[in-house]
Amino acid sequence: MAFSSASLPIVARGSLRPSLGLKVPIAPFLYPLQQQQVRGAKNKFQNKIKGDTKKKAKGPREYKRVDLKNITQFSLCDAMRYIRAFEVGRDRATSKYEVHIRLKTKKDGPVIRNMLNFPHAVRTEARICVICKPGSKHEKDAREAGAVLIGEQEVFDAIKNGHIDFDRCICHTESFEAMNKAGMGRYLGPRGLMPSAKLGTVTEDVGMRVQMLRGGTIYREREGVIRMPIGQLGFSPDQLRDNLRTSIEQVKKDATRLSDQIMKEIFEVVLSSTQSPGFSLNGDFKSDSSPQLDALTGL
Repeated sequence: MAFSSASLPIVARGSLRPSLGLKVPIAPFLYPLQQQQVRGAKNKFQNKIKGDTKKKAKGPREYKRVDLKNITQFSLCDAMRYIRAFEVGRDRATSKYEVHIRLKTKKDGPVIRNMLNFPHAVRTEARICVICKPGSKHEKDAREAGAVLIGEQEVFDAIKNGHIDFDRCICHTESFEAMNKAGMGRYLGPRGLMPSAKLGTVTEDVGMRVQMLRGGTIYREREGVIRMPIGQLGFSPDQLRDNLRTSIEQVKKDATRLSDQIMKEIFEVVLSSTQSPGFSLNGDFKSDSSPQLDALTGL
């Protein structure tokens, strides 16, 4: 069969693919050019893959903060006044004042976690579970202190069956190994109830720890913020001020206990409640326009 260029359809300039989608044999002198284009396309594809697999630039190491000069801040009494207005008609038995302590800290650094007892107890109705050997002196001490669930295997069975009707969990040191073998971390860990020696909930004196937990609060830093309930809505401004001062002083102590290379500072303190928005505090107790203190006390 004779080869004639007239039998080929028109080919666009710079392209080896004929128009109209027709397949025709390519002349031998075009083979090197075709192979060169294939190699070029392959290298371009590989370079694109390499570019996509490069590590993306890391974001800022510190959490984003707003300039406090650009926001409105309130005295403690003024913040209480507005918060109580938001809580009108709400269930006062479940609503509480909450404090949000924002920190100057790095994202990849250690976090603060601890427990404190307020001068004025925020909650005394906390239900405590104690894991200890039944029939021991520790069981008696826990029962006298007000624990609602005490024991070892019966506690493990109740937890595995989904009956977690308590707010705090304490483990005696002699039962710590049995608790780990029972796999309690799978059930208590996601709820923040797993006993820990660092938090003081794995202890020798379970009776004393139950008394402390019934009036104490466990807190933990999350994304540069420490949140905790700080008072009941019926608290007076003086009572709330005492608890607020205690929480700030304790967080400062926690920050100083960290490594010298880790710096944490309090950046902002925000007061809110269960239903209200947050009000940034300016550090003053009251202002000239604040209401009388007795008007902010009681339910």
